[in-house]
Amino acid sequence: MTVARDRAEQARALMLELFPEGFEEVETEFGIELAAYSNAGGEERIWAAFSGAVATDAADVEEDWEQRWRRFHQPVEVGGLWIGPPWETPPLGVPTVVVDPGQAFGTGGHATTRLCIELLAAEPRGSLLDVGCGSGVLSIAAARLGFEPIVAVDFDPLAVEATATNAKVNEVEIAVSLVDARERSLPRADLVVANIAAEAVEQIGPHLDCARAITSGYLLSDEPVLQGFRRERRIGSGGWAADVHVRQ
Repeated sequence: MTVARDRAEQARALMLELFPEGFEEVETEFGIELAAYSNAGGEERIWAAFSGAVATDAADVEEDWEQRWRRFHQPVEVGGLWIGPPWETPPLGVPTVVVDPGQAFGTGGHATTRLCIELLAAEPRGSLLDVGCGSGVLSIAAARLGFEPIVAVDFDPLAVEATATNAKVNEVEIAVSLVDARERSLPRADLVVANIAAEAVEQIGPHLDCARAITSGYLLSDEPVLQGFRRERRIGSGGWAADVHVRQ
């Protein structure tokens, strides 16, 4: 499947969500070609998710697919942290966040994750609640930055399991539980971080008990309103946005 270059960042995010087991990216004269490693059912999911994408022929997977997939997941440095997969070697003297990209969405490589960590690094330290924790990358990054205690919630059992596993691998303390933040009150925290869709941001507003919140997971063209808060700051990257909100 080929997408236009100006839609590449959004396409990567959706591919990571649809196919965390692996996909490959190649730049061509027509745009960015994304190849997912899946079966016929996965092929149908692609066409359903990417309406208007240019189809390329399906082909048998080559034997070296796993190594090629790994090359896509490159480490990043943001907020004074190194974030990368377990097969990469971090530099000496830099706090690390090691996340297995095969477990749940959230590897550190996506723009919204980087934006959240950039904003986290500038916030006063204190207690933190991670809403929609995914793989736990933001919770672990927060722990490395000095936030405590940290609570993480998600409505996906696989995400809860992945966060608990990654917290153990990184040797940080995170209280993680299965919670649908759109439907119930949430634990109090000094700061909330929520890297979720714009619609979900608006749904969790009434359930938050915090002075400040960082939200992302949406495009610069989106303007989610967090009930009870005013937006203090916005940053962006690659067409994606992240906001800091302050309790009114």
